[in-house]
Amino acid sequence: MTISVKKVSLQRTTRDQIFLPAILEGLLTTARHFFKNTFTPGHGDVETIRYGEPGVDVKDYYPERFRGVHRLMHREDGSVRCVACMCCSTVCPARCIYIEAEDRRDDAEKAPRSFVIDELKCVVCGFCVEACPCDAIRMDTREHWIPTETRAEAVLGKVELMSRGEQSVAVQGGLGASYREQAPKADPRFTHDPR
Repeated sequence: MTISVKKVSLQRTTRDQIFLPAILEGLLTTARHFFKNTFTPGHGDVETIRYGEPGVDVKDYYPERFRGVHRLMHREDGSVRCVACMCCSTVCPARCIYIEAEDRRDDAEKAPRSFVIDELKCVVCGFCVEACPCDAIRMDTREHWIPTETRAEAVLGKVELMSRGEQSVAVQGGLGASYREQAPKADPRFTHDPR
């Protein structure tokens, strides 16, 4: 088997090599849009949301799947639902979640001694929420992360994350083997009898 090589020469004109016409063309396009948007009543065809202007009441639009700031959910007794399984910190592509585990002293499971999220490192992918097996972490606060002066203000600890959370309605461990009897009769997923 023979491999042939085809030589291709790059043909550039003098206009392409000096780049000045391309630069001027880009500047002309920018200037045209600037003057059109500045001097056209109603700002032409530019659509934007005005943030922070006094006297302008703009209702915030959030997509249905908007991911806000993290929060940790509570159990009925007020303790954190997290069992320090490290699933969220393992799946996090930005490595912004740090968990230190401790014993709960009830021989049932572990708990986080410290649970820290660096919101400046977070890429807001939501993998931590998907990976959590016990509904401990959520990103449904519908809040944007606020600007901060120092990096320390953007690092959220367990206490602050729990203050954003609430009691979870999820059943720890699921409904068990008798989930079909315990499920509501109106739920169409449980109307089929597999027996």
